[in-house]
Amino acid sequence: MSHTVPGVLLLSLLFVGSLFVGATPLALTEIMTTEAWVLIRDSRLPRACAVVLTGASLAIAGQIMQLIARNRFVEPMTAGTGQSAMLGLLLVSVLLPTAAIGVKMTLAACAALVGSMGFFALTRRLPPEEPLLVPLVGIVYGGVIGSAAVYIGFQLDMLQYIDIWLTGEFSGTMRGRYELLWVAGLAAALSYLVADQFSILGLGETVSLNLGLNYRQVVLSGLVVISVVTGLTVVTVGAIPFVGLVVPNLVSRLVGDNLRRSLPLTAMVGAGLVLASDIFARLVVHPFEVPVATVIGIIGAAVFLWMLYGRGQHVS
Repeated sequence: MSHTVPGVLLLSLLFVGSLFVGATPLALTEIMTTEAWVLIRDSRLPRACAVVLTGASLAIAGQIMQLIARNRFVEPMTAGTGQSAMLGLLLVSVLLPTAAIGVKMTLAACAALVGSMGFFALTRRLPPEEPLLVPLVGIVYGGVIGSAAVYIGFQLDMLQYIDIWLTGEFSGTMRGRYELLWVAGLAAALSYLVADQFSILGLGETVSLNLGLNYRQVVLSGLVVISVVTGLTVVTVGAIPFVGLVVPNLVSRLVGDNLRRSLPLTAMVGAGLVLASDIFARLVVHPFEVPVATVIGIIGAAVFLWMLYGRGQHVS
């Protein structure tokens, strides 16, 4: 609770501040004009909502994946899930070019689910005393799937689409083009209902079964959440790395591993990280902007190295 109030205040300030940042200048004195309200309604507010939903849902998906894998170094975008969603989206764009966005979203989420299941099938064979092998396998596994997508895209002259899906950014987010992210946010929020079961899941399969948990069912529900969030994110704004890796580790250091207690803070920190990165991406070369995935990649890599070599205290 001590971290919640300052977090909500900071996130609110970032959210309001993002409404005034962009290529078109918008001063506080102009807020009552018709042009300003149209700009906020059609562009700035949808973008801010999309950023918050993306950051919060990716952070929660990363935390769930780490509990299922029992490894702090994995996240959907580096474990083949994001690449599988991209491959599924590419295939449906080729085979069903006139399909509705809902169909593309569903097939991309299904491809992400298959990719996640493949990743966990591979990691189950790894020795538990070598935890660093899990992220290495994930990177290689995701690289293979991504290479297959690039090869298909090259053959079909669709590399430009792959570049868009690989680099997450919000410049094209407008009213009517981001609403699918509410589904991702809802899927992530529903995971709070089974947070205690996910916490038990992190103790391992044997302990979970001994405590009466339906292990396979809970794992499948977690994979569905991860796949829906990842698939919708890739379809709507592209791949955004490190959010699902860095944020859960930071929150775990602050409040421990109780998922019911940490999940709201995870969502808040994830939303704040992506929102702050998006504001910086719009200001660093104003009036132009850089992809938010680039900014988060730099910040995430630095924070991750600090976590590896730092001496942060873990609060239980």
